[in-house]
Amino acid sequence: MEVNPSVPAKTVPEFIAYAKANPGKLNMASTGNGTVPHVSGELFNMMAGVNMVHVQYRGAPAALTDLLGGQVQAYFASTTVSIEHIRPGKLRALAVTTAERSEALPHIPTMRDFLPGYESSLWFGVGAPKNTPAEIIDKLNKEINAGLADPKIKAAVANMGGTVLAGAPADFGKLIADETEKWAKVVKFSGARPD
Repeated sequence: MEVNPSVPAKTVPEFIAYAKANPGKLNMASTGNGTVPHVSGELFNMMAGVNMVHVQYRGAPAALTDLLGGQVQAYFASTTVSIEHIRPGKLRALAVTTAERSEALPHIPTMRDFLPGYESSLWFGVGAPKNTPAEIIDKLNKEINAGLADPKIKAAVANMGGTVLAGAPADFGKLIADETEKWAKVVKFSGARPD
C-alpha cells in the first residue's frame, strides 16, 4: 500500500484514523474493477472499517501517474510496479500486503502487522490442460522448480520486490482453492464486478 506524500499519514494506523475522519474523501486507484489492486483495497476497506472511493484506471501507468500527481491518495500496486517510485521517496509505502516483508524493501512493515490476517499477493503460476498425463506434469514441475531455483532468476525477481515460490502441483491447487474462497468474500462485500 503506497500513498501520495501529501497524505499526512506515515503509518497504517495513522492512515486508518485519517480515513475514518474523512469518510468517502480518499480515493484509491486500481487497474480496473476486480483486479488485484482493486480487491486488495477492498479487503483493506473491509478489515479496517474505512471507505475509500475506488477509482479505476486502464492500467498501472495511468494509476501511478495520478497517484504521483495527487489525484488519488492510495494505491495497492504490486511492488514490481511501484518500487522505483518508493525508493526515491516519490511515493510513501505504508505496508507491503504480502505475508512476509519484502527483501527489496525490508524496512516496510507488512499490512498484517496492523490488520491481523490481511494478506494479498499477486502471483503467477503455470497450468496445463485437464487430463495432461501425470508424468508430463511431474516433468514440467521439476523443470520449472529448477529454473526458479537459479540464483540469477531469484535475484532478478527479488530486485523487483517479488518472491519465488516453487512447489508441487498439489500445493498450487490448494493455493487456487484457498484464494478463490478468500476473494469471493471480498467481492461479495465490495460488489466488485469485472468490466
